[in-house]
Amino acid sequence: MACLGPQSEREEKVSLELTEEILQSMEIGMVFKDYSGRISSMDIHRTSNYLVTASEDESIRLYDVSSATCLKTINSKKYGVDLVCFTSHPTTVIYSSKNGWDESLRLLSLHDNKYLRYFKGHHDRVVSLSLCSRNECFISGSLDRTVLLWDQRAEKCQGLLRVQGRPAISYDDQGLVFAIAFGGYIRMFDARKYEKGPFEIFSVGGDLSNANVVKFSNDGRLMLLTTMDGHIHVLDSFRGTLLSTYNVKPVSSNCTLEASFSPEGMFVISGSGDGRAYAWSVRSGKEVASWMMNSEPSVLNWNWMSTDTEPPVIKWAPGSLMFVTGSTELSFWIPDLSKLAAYVGRK
Repeated sequence: MACLGPQSEREEKVSLELTEEILQSMEIGMVFKDYSGRISSMDIHRTSNYLVTASEDESIRLYDVSSATCLKTINSKKYGVDLVCFTSHPTTVIYSSKNGWDESLRLLSLHDNKYLRYFKGHHDRVVSLSLCSRNECFISGSLDRTVLLWDQRAEKCQGLLRVQGRPAISYDDQGLVFAIAFGGYIRMFDARKYEKGPFEIFSVGGDLSNANVVKFSNDGRLMLLTTMDGHIHVLDSFRGTLLSTYNVKPVSSNCTLEASFSPEGMFVISGSGDGRAYAWSVRSGKEVASWMMNSEPSVLNWNWMSTDTEPPVIKWAPGSLMFVTGSTELSFWIPDLSKLAAYVGRK
């Protein structure tokens, strides 16, 4: 079984409760090895079966998840590519360049490989990018210590917020609130009144290391924050209560530690500075599974364990019993039904 089936089958599977046993059975169902550089970013479209990746080999690739096929490869040799995310349209993306160009963000049509707009404003690498689900707005955070607010229809930014560190940013699923994390705190903003400043500021337990990724669960009740020191914090997004902290191997300053909620918010999966991926139960706070990212592990493959130690980028597919990881390979992880059958037999 290479991937999940058509939409009707996928909708049926989402009614299954994701359990620890299902997580522990996850294995690679399909892998793409034709990358000549690490995958730096990927996104899965909210309402279609499309997935997009950005890679250090300066390529953007579009995949159909349902058929596990690569639909298109677009090279960005001139500008480079670092972060990428879908707009509401499944073949239009916004991506950040990394070759020192002033126009650090671009709106690209994957359908005909045309640039629709350039967004000018940042003066250093963009390290965080999030699109609003309600309209055509998006936000970007940069090492120039600014967070810019944009409308996809305009080249100039619509707002600017200054920060005192590397910012991690995210809209909530409704697009009404966005979060900016840096310096050991998460600042919550009303997207319609952001100029008034944060309406809440949450502490993350004294972890002052650089923020990497901040995300909301699908129902908006939880948030997670990853930091360079290898901490994954889970908070109540309404009260700011720190619910649990998971620890992995720290990452280097030029890496991003990425984590993702499962669709119903019961589990967190994350990369690690040791190159592996891990899963924890939000309810118990305990680690429930871990995976080696190499699709062909071998006890003789000492070089892989010593060199491929950057954390994989990781995303849980919306409405699916599947997550996707990206390192020097793109891997689709699905339950091994034979393992599940054996577990049911033991019960």
